[in-house]
Amino acid sequence: MTDSGLFGARGTGDTSGYSGLVRTPASTGSSERPYGSYFDEVADDLERAYPEFSHAIERVVVDRGELTLHVKREKLVEVAMILRDSLKFEMCMGVSGVHYPDRTDREFSAVYPLLSLTHNRRIRLEVSVADADAHIPSLVEVWAGNNWHERETFDMFGIIFDGHPGLTRILMPDDWQGHPQRKDYALGGIAVEYKGATTPPPNDRRSYK
Repeated sequence: MTDSGLFGARGTGDTSGYSGLVRTPASTGSSERPYGSYFDEVADDLERAYPEFSHAIERVVVDRGELTLHVKREKLVEVAMILRDSLKFEMCMGVSGVHYPDRTDREFSAVYPLLSLTHNRRIRLEVSVADADAHIPSLVEVWAGNNWHERETFDMFGIIFDGHPGLTRILMPDDWQGHPQRKDYALGGIAVEYKGATTPPPNDRRSYK
């Protein structure tokens, strides 16, 4: 079943204004073999290099030509090190936060795009945690470039990366209240003065009803 609609419609992500977006709910189950492309080889290599594969990987999803390994939080660092050292995914391109308010006990996800320069391959890792326990192990010791990305995800979503060398805000002021990219963060902001005039918060400028 799909949803479509215009501004103000419920149950749709359409923001085109012309019913241009039709959203099909994503499957939450594992994809079946064969995955296609080099994905089967990556999965096979990881299983051989990491005997705890079946206990660490919750599911493997292939969607729209991309492979995502959904990893248990407590196994994230181990899986990351195997992928870096044995499967030659030398680069992590960062980490992105995602907020699913209606997904009970899995409201937050951290998504890590990985790149193998050796084999010219790309995959993703994803870890999901509850809002009440939004802790994920830091991967800065595995891929040092994640330092600022983890700080940004903490700043915007409130996900806490345990073991990060200096987990502080990076975009918002240190005393800022809340995390602006959460779905439950109020649209709007604070009044901004500009050359003697005051610009109201975005949600006061236009009615979307």
